[in-house]
Amino acid sequence: MKLKLVKLDKKYEKHLSDMMEEWYSTGEEIIPYAIRRLNFRDFDYYMNHLEVKDDKEGLVPDSTFFCLDEERDIFVGAVNIRHYLNDSLLLNGGHIGDGVRPSERRKGIATEMIGLALKECKKLGINKVLVVCDKDNIGSAKSIMNNGGILENEVIVDEVVEQRFWIDIE
Repeated sequence: MKLKLVKLDKKYEKHLSDMMEEWYSTGEEIIPYAIRRLNFRDFDYYMNHLEVKDDKEGLVPDSTFFCLDEERDIFVGAVNIRHYLNDSLLLNGGHIGDGVRPSERRKGIATEMIGLALKECKKLGINKVLVVCDKDNIGSAKSIMNNGGILENEVIVDEVVEQRFWIDIE
């Protein structure tokens, strides 16, 4: 498997549709939030409004990447990188939100995808990265720790225990 992060482009319209349709068919929440925030079926609007450019409605500027498996030519997941943290993200969102499409889980993709996202964080000048996951999401916690994540603490948000990990990439 050869993975790389790509920005959404017209040539990836079918890749996006295939991944999102699969995810929606499971009924589970799609993560990161950034890729479900808009209707992906209106592709041109979605592509042009996917990333937040200015502070608005509690959102901060971000960069969204899709994880392309170059050998199979499919999207296997996505990452959203918040350029800085507001109070809400500091508590419960972190710098990186990531998700792997259901059929591609338990293959090491999340670990590799977070590693690729950390390289993008470094390009953005983010050298200390907060990554958060639900305590019961053991796979996600392992992916974070495999990339150097150190558990700072646990917080309860909406009755869910969230683990907050910091990764120093300087």
